[in-house]
Amino acid sequence: MAGRYHATMLNIDLSGHIAVITGGSGDLGRVMVRTLAQCGADVAINYHKNKTMAETILREVEALGVRAMIVQADVTQEDSVNAMRDAIVRQLGTPDIIVNNAVIQVQPWTTIIEQPLADYQSQFDSCVLHNVLMTKAFVPAMIPKRWGRVIGINTECAVQCAATVSAYSAAKRGMDGILRVLAREIGEYQITVNQIAPGWMISDRVRDAGTERQAEYEAKIPLRRRGTDQDIANAVAFLASDLAGYITGAFLPVCGGDVMVGI
Repeated sequence: MAGRYHATMLNIDLSGHIAVITGGSGDLGRVMVRTLAQCGADVAINYHKNKTMAETILREVEALGVRAMIVQADVTQEDSVNAMRDAIVRQLGTPDIIVNNAVIQVQPWTTIIEQPLADYQSQFDSCVLHNVLMTKAFVPAMIPKRWGRVIGINTECAVQCAATVSAYSAAKRGMDGILRVLAREIGEYQITVNQIAPGWMISDRVRDAGTERQAEYEAKIPLRRRGTDQDIANAVAFLASDLAGYITGAFLPVCGGDVMVGI
């Protein structure tokens, strides 16, 4: 049997695809944008307020030879999401990869008794409604192509449900429910729907602050170290590719084993 099987180098090639990354100017989003562009995808970089960073990322990915654009949108508002879709279709074409990464950060976290009700609404809007609006705006065009990728950026916090994290955890668990249902509803069209759950990752903001090492956090992680923004972007690229064509409905922790989803 020797020589019957030949190893093939795996390659993530997203050329010919158009990706939309919400929160594309953010700490994790900008690395996702760069990585998908390095894999050959044309990219639409969504931003809410940080236009300067979005323009910086735009110049970087255009230098890679892909088509790219920036587009402002509030992903919690239907009219804004639909306007973003229309702008992308006019300039780049019809997207077939959406990465729902944007989220409203609520600080400070506090107990359920003390957390303002408005925080629960903002988290619902940016985690649950965001995914619903992106689905309604972009998935219908994927159906006749019989190819598409929906990737939601969740969090290890949705599994941990730690004290004082009720608004964030509840919203991310709601997001999980939406995307699991969606995976069942559109699977027949060969559109996959998956989630990535980052841990407390090292990003440029952390590097600039010199706070990469967090001994207490690292001590409880099986890999005994923090992961990086690139670890998340690598998982996004994999799930966007044909290599992951038979994976759908997955909740993938990228957190060094800090959480392990049970069976």
